[in-house]
Amino acid sequence: MSSMELRIGEGTRGRIIEELAIAPRTARDLAKTLGIQESAARGHLDRLEERGLVVPSFRREGVGRPRKRYLLTPEGHELFPRRYEMLLDSVVEELLQREGEGYAAVLFAEAARRMARQIAAQVPTGKSATDRAKALAEALNDLGFRATVEPGDRGALRIVRTNCVFRHNALTHPYLLCDVFDKHLTEELLGQVGLDIEDSIGRGGARCSHLIQLR
Repeated sequence: MSSMELRIGEGTRGRIIEELAIAPRTARDLAKTLGIQESAARGHLDRLEERGLVVPSFRREGVGRPRKRYLLTPEGHELFPRRYEMLLDSVVEELLQREGEGYAAVLFAEAARRMARQIAAQVPTGKSATDRAKALAEALNDLGFRATVEPGDRGALRIVRTNCVFRHNALTHPYLLCDVFDKHLTEELLGQVGLDIEDSIGRGGARCSHLIQLR
């Protein structure tokens, strides 16, 4: 079972994650709460530890050996639902009302350049544009996009993404996310290329398609 298949509150391991989010627990505590054998609880905890979702912590309480409690790692906490898109939508709406679309576009362009600097090490300079485009696709995949590079007409390249990690925000603010952020991010990482947005998920397309005109 992958971390993506683990559901909070569902199944024994999902319930263990839910309990550990409340407070660190010993295997005995979890066994009693979940109504299972302590050996079974330890087995589940071992599997969760192997996946980097929980970590043991030893704490002495009075006389005797330290008690072994388990707590969630940052990766374990990431299993819980997150609604960042709601916050971003609210911030963008407030920004648009106060400063207008032009000012918001400047901020999104700068945010794209800042993000590009963070992943620039994965897109080598001095290589061919094709190599850089492939490296860019790999970097985007590390962020959660499903990106591939396809040949275009007359020596052009096409970067195709079938998933967008900003999907919700792109649907509500396609200009800022697709035309500004996406475009500046790609241009910043690929250098002096021409870029045309052929299709975008934010505007109802099945995929995002960027045509790269090599120079």
